[in-house]
Amino acid sequence: MTAPGALNVGFVGLGTMGSHMAANLVHAGFSVAVHNRTRDKEARHAALGARRAASPAEAADGADVIVTMVSDTPDVEGVLFGSRGVCEHAAEGSVVVDMSTISPAAARDFATRLGATGVQFADAPVSGGSEGAEQAALTVMVGAAPETFDVIRPVLQAMGSKITHLGPVGSGQLAKAVNQVIVGGFYLAVAEGIALAAASGLDTDLLLEAIGAGACRSWVLEHRAQNMINGSFPLGFRLALHLKDERIALETAQGLDLDLPLSALVASIEERLTQEGFGDEDVSALARFASRRSGA
Repeated sequence: MTAPGALNVGFVGLGTMGSHMAANLVHAGFSVAVHNRTRDKEARHAALGARRAASPAEAADGADVIVTMVSDTPDVEGVLFGSRGVCEHAAEGSVVVDMSTISPAAARDFATRLGATGVQFADAPVSGGSEGAEQAALTVMVGAAPETFDVIRPVLQAMGSKITHLGPVGSGQLAKAVNQVIVGGFYLAVAEGIALAAASGLDTDLLLEAIGAGACRSWVLEHRAQNMINGSFPLGFRLALHLKDERIALETAQGLDLDLPLSALVASIEERLTQEGFGDEDVSALARFASRRSGA
């Protein structure tokens, strides 16, 4: 395994997830340069020992691995190829690792465009929420050439506890689409179950104790059911971002002539809640819809 000190890492995107991920790279001993569009978010990492970069290009300057963690496909494209973007200073032989959630087709396109400049590319979206990011316990799904994966593995291991190389570029984003389809179903199912329990007058604390040890045990039930009961949805993963991910999954499925009715339902509910102003709440805010429908 490559020693952390042997790799220079540029990190672009210090949002809810990226802030913790970049901090964990510093804690692991990597030499890290950080950049965020809202520059004051870099101060925490500078205090830990990271170097602040004025642009994505500056973050990429001298970096062996450049990590991007931003919201959507246009944001990734701008960070990589826009003015003062990564491409301006990424060295030949360096690797861009996009850990955002974007379409598989876009990941493959970015890989081709970067490859023309001698820069390698890997898509490595994550699952595990803000808790997983903070604890360096993320699940990381990687699409990359085998030799590229070997280079970036120690960087990923500083941020995640489960790193899986699924195949060539685009494979990580395909796996993330599958993940978000399943997770969306979990959230809606737990929300409806809690609504049924509340409307029925059950003791919800006893209920969670009972069913949490049975067949419906899940991360969502364990970590988000109490928030749904409380009607409070502190941010772990933004509902509007999960809607974006569901749309990616549905577009991918459409291209494969595949029907995903549950995902379509989850996306329609999330779209309605986002329009009502709840898009910045956690995905568990799906409970707002379920409890409203039940009258609980």
